[in-house]
Amino acid sequence: MNLTLRTGRTDPVRGYESLTDFCNEILMDLPRSDQRRWGEIYLRGLVSLCGRKSIRRISEEIAGGGADQGIQQFVNQSPWDWVPVRRNLAGYAASLLGRPSAWVVEEVVTPKNGASSVGVARQYAPSLGRTLNCQLGLGFFLAGEVGAVPVNWRLLLPATWDHDETRRARTHLPPEEVHRPRWRHLLDMIDEMLGGWGAEPLPVVVDARHESSVDRLVAGLEERDLPYVVSVAPGGPVLAEEPVRTTGRAGTSLIWRDTAPGGAASRFFLQQLPHRAGAARGRSRALLTEWLAGRPRPSGAWLTNLTTARPDRLISLARARHQTRQEMTRLYDEFGLNHFEGRSFRGWQHHVTLVSLAHAYVLGARLRQRYEPWHLHRSLA
Repeated sequence: MNLTLRTGRTDPVRGYESLTDFCNEILMDLPRSDQRRWGEIYLRGLVSLCGRKSIRRISEEIAGGGADQGIQQFVNQSPWDWVPVRRNLAGYAASLLGRPSAWVVEEVVTPKNGASSVGVARQYAPSLGRTLNCQLGLGFFLAGEVGAVPVNWRLLLPATWDHDETRRARTHLPPEEVHRPRWRHLLDMIDEMLGGWGAEPLPVVVDARHESSVDRLVAGLEERDLPYVVSVAPGGPVLAEEPVRTTGRAGTSLIWRDTAPGGAASRFFLQQLPHRAGAARGRSRALLTEWLAGRPRPSGAWLTNLTTARPDRLISLARARHQTRQEMTRLYDEFGLNHFEGRSFRGWQHHVTLVSLAHAYVLGARLRQRYEPWHLHRSLA
């Protein structure tokens, strides 16, 4: 990231001394002092409360009661802009992670009852492998060796919401927010980060096994000169324009052993794909496939344009999603990602942004204790 911390701190990798210091930095672009105060109260609830992190519980246990209306107004109705907050978070996350290695995109699934919350529909969630009544979104992570932080978000609107004026009005959906394919949301987030955020380009790691427009996603990444490692469905054709299928064992071979407890050894094959007629110079592609011992079919396949990278680096990038999936679990279990009780589009965007801040603050606190083993235990808040 080219972003810098504007308080002049020289050692951001160690995290912040207190949540108040963190909020003063990351929430500095909120225009009103009461908004910054409510933001810190909400973050304290997300960081410190166990179990469901409802607005009522945060009001009672963090603010001493009687603050329900103020917190509700801040999260669901207040017009504060989440984009500068996410930009500040991205700068902090890049510093915190040291040298981020990838941009990783993950699906966000929030089960819901009823049909009133913004974007809710009965729809298929690829990450769960089933159909349910839910909201679907995308989380955009900065990933590095010491962790991963979600810094940007998109809500995926079903097409049924485009012309439902009643529900759009009730959830305060802006006119420009309509159904778009996932690849379009991903490219929009990248353009936002490369443009107004001044982000340093990184390899994009994304699961496209259930996408119907992998060609458009890959073309968009290549138009932006971005490296990518895109997971595709094993056993099928790579792209509509590519005759190669993900069932072969051609190319460079490498044995990789998972270091996690109970991890198995895999054999990876890296196959250079034929150069495409009319393709721009330097836009060659390769196919990485993973085969587990004793299995008749590949367990994973990835399309990449990092054709000159070391195979072990490609494997590390392909497995970066293992880390971000663990972080997604923490966002759900520890920071209340799926505890949002409001129904508005603005409220959803505010909540996921504040959950990201809570996650980043706790990661910074944990890294601070790691880098300072003599540091006495302190409350995270």
